[in-house]
Amino acid sequence: MALTKAQKNEILEDLKDKIDRQKSVFFIDFQGLKVKNLSILRRKIKEAGGILKVFKKTFIKLALEKTSLKMGEKLEGEIAVIFSFEDEMLPLKKAYEFSQTNENLKIVAAIFEKKFIGKEETIALAQLPSKEELLGRLVGAISAPISGLLNVLQGNIKGLIYALNAIKNIKINEQ
Repeated sequence: MALTKAQKNEILEDLKDKIDRQKSVFFIDFQGLKVKNLSILRRKIKEAGGILKVFKKTFIKLALEKTSLKMGEKLEGEIAVIFSFEDEMLPLKKAYEFSQTNENLKIVAAIFEKKFIGKEETIALAQLPSKEELLGRLVGAISAPISGLLNVLQGNIKGLIYALNAIKNIKINEQ
């Protein structure tokens, strides 16, 4: 059954509103992906604080034009849109991990920080470490010099203790 003009306008406004409100939006090509696998992907993205929806490419193009964003490239294949509600990158990371085991899923493009970015940049973003991992690395880098200094100072004390024990053992053996 064909959609009425009012239904199409409602879908278009909903899509435009979601694009405006989200922290980031990702476009994936799921052509050839089985329904079972798509359901698994939807669940993983939902757990990551995002939502996956399928829209016609014409709706996506019209919604982007209404938000004054220009598509850098034409979207090919069957396109699904991933909206990120909480963490900007976690839903993309989940989709990227899923695409590593399912060759039918391809990351196409993204809207990140109100800018349209292409496939290569989107994949590069997906490969970046998570925020928690980067914070952990920062804490490790900050604490490394302090830990090194502590180990050096402890080494001197341990050396002194070993020397005193050796002197004590020598005196005990002389008696």
